[in-house]
Order: sequence, then C-alpha cells, then structure tokens
Amino acid sequence: MKRIAFAVCVVVLVFGVGILAQTQTASVEQELIKIETSWAEAVVKKDIAFFDQILADDYTYTDSGGNLNTKAQYIASVKSGESVVTSAVNDEIRVRFYGDAAVVTGRWTGKETLKGKDNSGQSRWTDTFIKRDGRWLCVATHDSRIAQK
Repeated sequence: MKRIAFAVCVVVLVFGVGILAQTQTASVEQELIKIETSWAEAVVKKDIAFFDQILADDYTYTDSGGNLNTKAQYIASVKSGESVVTSAVNDEIRVRFYGDAAVVTGRWTGKETLKGKDNSGQSRWTDTFIKRDGRWLCVATHDSRIAQK
C-alpha cells in the first residue's frame, strides 16, 4: 500500500512540475510576443529608449538588402528621419525556446517612406533573443522582404 501511495505521489509531482513548466513557458512566450508588438509601435513612435532597453550591446541587424547594422546604427536609422513609418504591425509571431535563448519569427506589415520613396509592404523577420541578467535581449534580427504580387 505504501508503494502505491509513493507511486501516486511521484506521478502527481511529475505532472505538477510539467504543468508548472508549461505555464512558465507560456508566460515567457507572451512576454516575447509583447516585446515584438511593442517593437512595431516603437518604430512608428521613434521610441529610442525602447530599443536601447531591448537590444543587446552586440546586436546585429541584417536588413532585406543584406546590409549589416550594429545597435548604434539601427537606433541612428530610427532617429534620423530617413525612414518614416506611419503604421506597423507584427503578426504570425512564433516563439521557440532553446534554454536561455529564443528564436522569434513573424511578419511585419507597414507603411513606410524611405529617403522620400514609398517602401510600404510586408517582410518576414527572425529575432534571436538571449536571457541576460534576468531579462530578454535581442542579439540579432534578419529581415526578408515579401515580394509584391
């Protein structure tokens, strides 16, 4: 009888830990989705403080033209006014975890003027996050334009 009670306790403990892990993963997934949603809003608002907070110091951005930018260059491009984004939405967001790293993919749809020319459209992006000092920081972004039909 004691063995059965012990076995039941072990099973309950294992399921309890599994449910707790799923709840924590869902919570972190929602946190990263919120960051991505806020990212689109921050581009429109030119919220430099947001980018300074969520981009790692060694951040690398690869744009749809294959150009590489550092954190400082990315922030400067948002600040400069060369690109004017009047609307931006991230959707189709998917999060995958690898320990203290996460890969987040999604689709961006926006209205943008770049150096005076309409650059509106859609792109697919991949952001790589790491958890450093208890918070998620984006270390790399890759952006690919979706061809207009």
